[in-house]
Amino acid sequence: MGKMPDGKARTALSEDALVHDPKLPPTSVDEAVREAEERKWTPTKIAIWAAISLLGGVSWFMLAIVRGETVNAIWFVFASVCTYLIGYRFYSKVIERYITRPNDRRATPAEYKADGKDYVRTDRNVLFGHHFAAIAGAGPLVGPVIAAQMGYLPGTIWIIIGVVLAGAVQDYLVLFFSMRRGGRSLGQMAREELGVIGGTAALIATLLIMVIIVAILALVVVNALGESPWGVFSVGMTIPIALFMGVYLRFIRPGKVMEVSLIGFVLLMAAIIGGGAVAGTEWGAAFFHLDKVTIAWGLIVYGFIAAILPVWLLLAPRDYLSTFMKIGVIVMLALAIIVVRPEITVPAFSEFASRENGPVFPGALFPFLFVTIACGALSGFHALISSGTTPKLIEKERQARLIGYGGMLMESFVAIMALVAAISIDRGLYFAMNSPAALTGGTVETAATWVNSLGLSGVNITPDLLSETARNVGEQSIVSRTGGAPTLAVGLAHIMQQFIGGTAMMAFWYHFAIMFEALFILTAVDAGTRVARFMLQDSIGNFIPKFKEHSWRPGAWLCTAVMVGAWGAVLLMGVTDPLGGINTLFPLFGIANQLLAAIALSVCLAIAARRASFKYLWIVALPLAFAAVVTITASFQKIFSPVPAVGYFANNAAFSKALADGKTEFGTAKTVAAMEAVVRNTMIQGWLSVIFVVLSIIVIITAMVATVKAFRDAKQGVAHVDHEDPAVPSRAYAPAGFIPTAAERELVDEWNKLPADLRLEKAAHH
Repeated sequence: MGKMPDGKARTALSEDALVHDPKLPPTSVDEAVREAEERKWTPTKIAIWAAISLLGGVSWFMLAIVRGETVNAIWFVFASVCTYLIGYRFYSKVIERYITRPNDRRATPAEYKADGKDYVRTDRNVLFGHHFAAIAGAGPLVGPVIAAQMGYLPGTIWIIIGVVLAGAVQDYLVLFFSMRRGGRSLGQMAREELGVIGGTAALIATLLIMVIIVAILALVVVNALGESPWGVFSVGMTIPIALFMGVYLRFIRPGKVMEVSLIGFVLLMAAIIGGGAVAGTEWGAAFFHLDKVTIAWGLIVYGFIAAILPVWLLLAPRDYLSTFMKIGVIVMLALAIIVVRPEITVPAFSEFASRENGPVFPGALFPFLFVTIACGALSGFHALISSGTTPKLIEKERQARLIGYGGMLMESFVAIMALVAAISIDRGLYFAMNSPAALTGGTVETAATWVNSLGLSGVNITPDLLSETARNVGEQSIVSRTGGAPTLAVGLAHIMQQFIGGTAMMAFWYHFAIMFEALFILTAVDAGTRVARFMLQDSIGNFIPKFKEHSWRPGAWLCTAVMVGAWGAVLLMGVTDPLGGINTLFPLFGIANQLLAAIALSVCLAIAARRASFKYLWIVALPLAFAAVVTITASFQKIFSPVPAVGYFANNAAFSKALADGKTEFGTAKTVAAMEAVVRNTMIQGWLSVIFVVLSIIVIITAMVATVKAFRDAKQGVAHVDHEDPAVPSRAYAPAGFIPTAAERELVDEWNKLPADLRLEKAAHH
């Protein structure tokens, strides 16, 4: 092997060889100018950052230290926003400077592989929305709501600090490293960087984990829409609306993104208002009153059709719709919290923070809080998007920080708003809604009696409160509406009615929130099924090359059917689970998602080591170590715990013994069929946990071996194998952030003056 000083020198040599076309303006702001801009601290700039730091410090002090009988919700908004601003401005800059080291003189895959289909230079503002829509599924909405069982402080700390040090780091690094490799997937990168054993383990784990993730996303939708005619009608209408938008954008008014989004928003509002009217009629109440199993089958059929339709017809227009809705609603909720300033009566640490038998989800605060709040702080699912569509669309290397790191901060803010909405409602109401019917009894009387028997401080709920809340939000019942989505909808309606409309508007706000959540989740179900299909096609393609042709319809249809069948089976298992599907499956979802994050961070660790970024390797190693400890501990507890509420196999043994003893009901299962379902489900969940953790440990070990080898090679001056695509000189320019700097504006002006025949087409709105 040849000698090379280190990875940094190797990269520099390849980039120095880039030859710039003298007919074009520079494709990158001069480094000296950029450095001077960044290092220039004016009195105004100093004052702004001092104010942000002070406000953030005061907010954290009020949340974590003062903690009186109540805490004002406004501090959650200020603490999160100030921390995000500081993390983005300073911490992500350290990552950019010392690990990724972007070079805008290099063309991105969207430029040198441009094909008008998968590889398209996309305006950074549009791409930010596209990326955010793809990563933001049910996780940031559901996890924080379920984790509110532990109190408000543990979840708040993990969501805000976790995203700055872990989640946003993973998203940014995976996006950048995939972009440098031509947009290759996480599985392909794992195979290249970790070898056959680590790469194969990563590929299998990723496929299996995707099945669990998509199934739980679908289960949240089922729980939100079950026996809710208004919700079923309104959410069902989003499908023809999205199809109309796709046709409108493709054939009627091509490129008019803002126009079609406004039309879509008006139609959405009409669907929500119309849903109330339809549900109020006798035929509407009968036709759209569907049980959970029926809705689950409908979602399975929908998932198959959505994954095989052209992207422009359903997936892309739903992205437009959901991006406007997601960001708009969260900003609106934040403004409402600042104006209304609701007082939170939930304790910082609840009675269940030190126990393992919580009714919403079982297990101790460590490690189960950290796997329950998955997507708001750290999510492996994001690594599939960051190495899927986004790296094929990005215009310039420096934009990866805005889209990867910044997009994840936006999702974390969604999680904080979800947490605040959940803890703003009455605590008794929270437990009545989020505990399974086997515990609450399913009626307002039995639910009130059961909640009051928990002995929670300051909780004394009445059947009248439960009935009145259901009437206010336009539902027949809100008891045991598990899954987090209905609770978030009630919380959002509770805050928004104080901001606009009063109690009379609660039903509208509730169903508006259900629609908002369903758009969030269905986007992820669509995208997740499609990504899973691509992954399965690529895997089979190693043995039957024809499958690697994604345009080959028989292969696409077959792989889609296999993946939909797999997650559909898990979905039906959750819907019919006597223990409450979301209560038993969500920990598995959280663990699987975090194990996938550990796999992604392992790949990033190996790549960063090969780039000779040893001094700053702790930036990747820190979140990897935490994710590994949390998820492996949680997995071991779910596998080996003797407590039936926690351990899958312990639960299985308890129900199996009850069946062997001839019992006809046991625990929460009231029939023999229900007992048999628990035995079957816990066995499947237990073995999935075993498979996930074993595969993840293999990946982590192979990544550590690759990192040590890279360190030794660097010390000995041995050249490493570089899996990046060869550097190609760029022929285009675009600013790095939302707001261009003075130097970036000057350069944009130069490019705008360029004759049309010398300039690449402007970035598309994809």
